[in-house]
Amino acid sequence: MLSRVADSLYWVGRYLERAEHTARLLDVNLSLMLDQSPEAAEHRWERLQRSLEWRYHGDLNAYSIAEALILDPANPSSIQASIASARENARQVREQISSEMWEHLNRLSLQVKQASMSVMWANQSHDFLHGVIKEGVQLFQGITNATLSHNESWYWLRLGQFMERASATISVLDSYFMHGTIPRDLTQVAYLEWVALLKSCTSFEAYCNVYTADIRPERIAEFLLLNEESPRSVRFCADRISESIQAIAKHTTTRRADRPKRLAGRLQALLDYGQVDEIIAEGLHQYLASILQQCNQIDQAIYQSFISYPIETALAS
Repeated sequence: MLSRVADSLYWVGRYLERAEHTARLLDVNLSLMLDQSPEAAEHRWERLQRSLEWRYHGDLNAYSIAEALILDPANPSSIQASIASARENARQVREQISSEMWEHLNRLSLQVKQASMSVMWANQSHDFLHGVIKEGVQLFQGITNATLSHNESWYWLRLGQFMERASATISVLDSYFMHGTIPRDLTQVAYLEWVALLKSCTSFEAYCNVYTADIRPERIAEFLLLNEESPRSVRFCADRISESIQAIAKHTTTRRADRPKRLAGRLQALLDYGQVDEIIAEGLHQYLASILQQCNQIDQAIYQSFISYPIETALAS
């Protein structure tokens, strides 16, 4: 596969996953804002910015932050910008995706582009964030799985999706655990905050199926980091990343794939054998930073091995 094609497919997966993740975090925070004091709301907006690794320089109020994160085309972190970038990358590789995928992505992009913040806010932003963005992106992923051959193109889309999801889950976890203290007895407000973390990762019901409704921060960390069955956990993402790289490597006749395969395998092993009590004792914030660093190394290795490798290497192979 041409490197430019692989690059575009990879970023279609990343940008759409980013848009869906941003919509989910914003939706959860807007819902919880209704029952909290202004001081608690400000704290929540600060945490949201850390979770998205984004900084807002205006007033910390719900309307302004929502507008910046949903419809501001000049903000590269906005949902509109992410979906527009996904569509542009898909356009460049139109021949590699199905017509159903292209039509749905076009429709989703048009819906976001035509949206009005004032109308959306008056008619409840939840309907837009949930119906248009979250379900829209998830429907695209379903259409992709149902209509695109599970070949190299499919694996590049999947690789981008799970690379973005792993990084997003790590960032949102770190925004809750960055101070290193894990409370044992939760107040009602704190309980809602931790439930919000699970809902931000669409994992509340899945968590309850494993631990019941007994909300404990250390169990949340274990579930979102180390659970091998939850599609939002970092371990699940690491497994899918490794599988995708292995599949892509089969189409590569040189040894260029060795480094990303090795790095992905190392990340898998670290998560497979991790124990949450040991991780917390050694420092959860430091552990998350290490995992994120390894994800970044895998991303760099993917580019160096498959996308932006020197022409001399290609000729030598």
